[in-house]
Amino acid sequence: MHPAPVDSPPRPPAPRTAALVAAALAAPSVLLLVLVALPWRPLMTLDGDIATTTHRWAVEHRGITHASRILTDWVWDPQTMRALCVAAVVWLLWRRRARWLALWVAATCALAALAQNGLKAAVDRPRPVWPNPVDSAHYAAFPSGHAMTATVVCGLLLWLLHRHGAGRLLWRTALTVAVVSVVGVGLTRVWLGVHWPSDVLGGWLLGALLVALAVASYEWWCQGEEVPVGRERRP
Repeated sequence: MHPAPVDSPPRPPAPRTAALVAAALAAPSVLLLVLVALPWRPLMTLDGDIATTTHRWAVEHRGITHASRILTDWVWDPQTMRALCVAAVVWLLWRRRARWLALWVAATCALAALAQNGLKAAVDRPRPVWPNPVDSAHYAAFPSGHAMTATVVCGLLLWLLHRHGAGRLLWRTALTVAVVSVVGVGLTRVWLGVHWPSDVLGGWLLGALLVALAVASYEWWCQGEEVPVGRERRP
């Protein structure tokens, strides 16, 4: 027998665990969606107060604003995130041991894009409007596409590393980069005045919910169908 390395993260989550996480995320996701769609005045007031304050800071601190534009337009842009997802799918196919997993990752990313655009069209929330904008964006505001895409892609990549027994250093590095990316892109969208804070929160919640549903459905549907790379069965 070959025991798993001590430095590896835990085994892939059981379907029930992922399903419980999804259930826990569903309630706040739906609640926030309803409050934004109504719209609920206390939430709108809080959004406005935070957005006004951060916009004033963005106008005053041009250096931070310039850095935020670079990060949000190039590093954490949805197209960059989706390119990472494509790279992961190609890697899974190239290994030739995870065709279903590659399909699941690709389908989840595609579903995230469809869900995000569908919700934007359904809610049709206007973006913040400023007399002295520091950046611009188009289409509806809720949920934040940047925040939701980053959450989905980073969540899926962490799941893949988790399943394939990444070492402690790689796991901690990836986790740190993922958290910084997901939190950072959300903060830059509010700082640049192109989203309300609840748009970003909605993107985070809905993205995490989608990842949890993808993990739960895959682990339930494909149990025993594929063996993670690096943990192949030996004759």
